[in-house]
Amino acid sequence: MTELKEPNGEFESVLAYLKESRGFDFTGYKRSSLMRRVCRRMTQIGIDSYTEYIDQLQVNSEEFVALFNTILINVTGFFRDHEAWEYLREHVLPGLLAERNPEEPIRVWSAGCAGGQEAYSLAMLFADAIGIDAFRQRVKIYATDVDDDALSQARHAAYTSAEVEGLDEGQLEQYFELQGSRYCFRKDMRRSVIFGRNDLVQDAPISRIDLLVCRNTLMYFNAETQTKILERFHFAVAPKGLLFLGKAEMLLSHARIFEPLDLKRRVFRKAVNAPVSYNHFVSPGFPQRRNHDISGLAELREHAFSASPVAQIVVTEDELTALVNAQAEVAFGLSERDIGRPLRDLDVSYRPVALRAYVEQARLERRSLRIKDVEWRRAGEAVWYEVHINPLTGKDKKLLGVSIVFHDVSWARQLLTELEHTNRQLESAYEELQSTNEELETTNEELQSTVEELETTNEELQSTNEELETMNEELQSTNDELQTINDALRERSRDLDEVNEFLESVLTSVRAGIVVVDREMRVKAWNRGAEDLWGVRREEAEGRHLLNLDIGLPLTELRPAVRDALADAGFHREIKVDAINRRGRATVVRLRCSALRGTNGESQGALLLMEETPAAA
Repeated sequence: MTELKEPNGEFESVLAYLKESRGFDFTGYKRSSLMRRVCRRMTQIGIDSYTEYIDQLQVNSEEFVALFNTILINVTGFFRDHEAWEYLREHVLPGLLAERNPEEPIRVWSAGCAGGQEAYSLAMLFADAIGIDAFRQRVKIYATDVDDDALSQARHAAYTSAEVEGLDEGQLEQYFELQGSRYCFRKDMRRSVIFGRNDLVQDAPISRIDLLVCRNTLMYFNAETQTKILERFHFAVAPKGLLFLGKAEMLLSHARIFEPLDLKRRVFRKAVNAPVSYNHFVSPGFPQRRNHDISGLAELREHAFSASPVAQIVVTEDELTALVNAQAEVAFGLSERDIGRPLRDLDVSYRPVALRAYVEQARLERRSLRIKDVEWRRAGEAVWYEVHINPLTGKDKKLLGVSIVFHDVSWARQLLTELEHTNRQLESAYEELQSTNEELETTNEELQSTVEELETTNEELQSTNEELETMNEELQSTNDELQTINDALRERSRDLDEVNEFLESVLTSVRAGIVVVDREMRVKAWNRGAEDLWGVRREEAEGRHLLNLDIGLPLTELRPAVRDALADAGFHREIKVDAINRRGRATVVRLRCSALRGTNGESQGALLLMEETPAAA
């Protein structure tokens, strides 16, 4: 059999053939796990080389389906990795719902949904959080996969008792209907779950997603393909959107586009202003509008204000909060609920600086003010702001409101502090400072080298972890197959036990003595009638040679008949012999000797039926 080794030309030709004939590109998958799955399928059908396997694919179109089912390991379950799902229920969903209006729609994407259990788990989570009626009105769950068979199973939404073991009785009663031997997901909620085929590597992503769930799927791809997929995910996720990954996927090297919300449970938030280009998967051929064709300027201005890199608050002439952008919400804990409240009722009116006096001054004097060196401690760190307060006037010079802008000057403050410290050191000992700077530069280079080594080691560990997780998925898939075989063997053993019990009851019920011997004339069966006739128990007779039994039957007279029965499958003879029964009395026994015919038509032994004649009795 082809050994699992480094990718070679023959194996790459298999991938090229799959891409050309079926349009499925596996080149982005990890070669080690991909070769292992292909070799597994080749072993199952007894093929030794990749070239022969390509021939098999060419002549047998059904082999593609079996190969894809082997490569695409559809191991999933309801609320798989229970701890991570509980964190999603208790911490992530409440925050996600709090950031959105009660009637705002929620879009969820389950990428790599397999048999649909993950998508329906999400449906149950949201239904528990907002109620079933609100779920049907607000939530849309888009579940995608590349395996058409798995999608077909997911659309049916019917699962066996073993597949719903992860659910408690309450969930089964509330969200499932028992139809025959299968549990079917509720039809009214099923309409909110949309299944479709989507190749994460080639197809365009779904946009404006509030929660993207992709668990234990990225680990099958190499690092370059993972980067492309994550850039697509970044495009798909809406601002403040979340990404929920599997336990083998950490994204430590992609923190620039997704910030960890909880690294242990693999929950990430979309990074703001991440340096990602979408040109490689967004169509560039859109016509550009001329200046006089621009529409939706009001909405554009609103989004531009919200996306401003500096924190900004706008109050009306009556000092009511009118506008708050995203940076201000993050920096000072504000939200859309604060819109319309008086400035004096907000914490930001006196922390980090008392704003009301400056706002009043800017409103009365109609001039801009600047407040320097404003310190604000946040999460244990000091942040320095320079606050600009500007009156806003209309075309008729009428005051419309006041804009409050917080410019983060922490970097400048830090530079100034460092410069002062450096100047003091230069004044005291310039030469000593020069030597210290050289030592610091050397240390920095060593640290940089150490950091690079640690990053390389971390990438290797992550790759190893993904490989182990992949092998675990394969072992679980194999275990499921073995479980199915074990169930079949158990069923056959049960049938065999029933047949044996039936035969035993037949032998026990016959009053005449029955003895069955094999081709070596060893006793294989000895019924109760034989025990009553000769006084020898079944345990004493079975396994012994017939002619060695100490009973009152003249066995030497039976030897020719038994041997003829062993030689001729159609042999049958009835004789009467004088014998001594178990009570020691002389009797005449009618004995029928016939061949024990096997399934191949040949004699497998002899059957002796013995009973006392009525006269003798």
